[in-house]
Amino acid sequence: MNINLPLETQRLILRDLTKSDWQGVHNYASDPEVVRYLPFGPNTEEDTKSFLQKEIKAQRQQLRQHFTLAMTLKDDKQFIGTCRISITNPEKLEGDIGYCIGKEFWGQGYATEAARKLLNFGFQQLNLHRIFATSDPKNTLSMRILVKIGMRQEGYLREYEWVKGEWRDSLLYAILEREWIQMQIRDVE
Repeated sequence: MNINLPLETQRLILRDLTKSDWQGVHNYASDPEVVRYLPFGPNTEEDTKSFLQKEIKAQRQQLRQHFTLAMTLKDDKQFIGTCRISITNPEKLEGDIGYCIGKEFWGQGYATEAARKLLNFGFQQLNLHRIFATSDPKNTLSMRILVKIGMRQEGYLREYEWVKGEWRDSLLYAILEREWIQMQIRDVE
C-alpha cells in the first residue's frame, strides 16, 4: 500500500498530527458544545495529551490502518480540527470515517471538504470497498455532511453506545467504491 500524505483539497491540508497540534486539538475537544454527540470529552488537558500520544504512535505502525489527520487551512496553516479514516476490517476492505472541527469553523463547508477527501483517500490509496460512518440521530449537521458526500443511511442502531452515562442510538451511513466512482464520473460530465 503506497500512502501519500499530506492530502490537499481546495482550501485544506490534511496532515499527520504532531505534538505542536496539542492546543488546537484541546480547543475543540474541551468544548462541551463541539463534543456533545461524540463518545469523548469534554477533554481535560491530560485527555488531550493522551489522545495525541496515541495518534502519533499509530503513525509509526508498519501496516498502518488508522489515520487521524490535522485539518489546517491552506492559506495560513491554521489548525481547525481533525478528521480520520480507519481500516476497520482488512479482509472485507472496509473502513470508517469521522471528523470534528472547532465551532468557529462550523457552517463553512470544511468538514464536507475533508470528508470527501477521506473517501477519495480510502478508495484510491487504501483500496477500500466500503466506507461507513456513524452519527448520533440528534446530530443533524453531521448527517447532512454524510449525505452530501454520497453516503446513504443503512441502519438505525438502537442503544448502540454507552456515552457519557447513557445508552445512545446511532445512525449508520455508508458508500461503496462503485457508488463513489459513479459520483466521480457524474462530477466530470
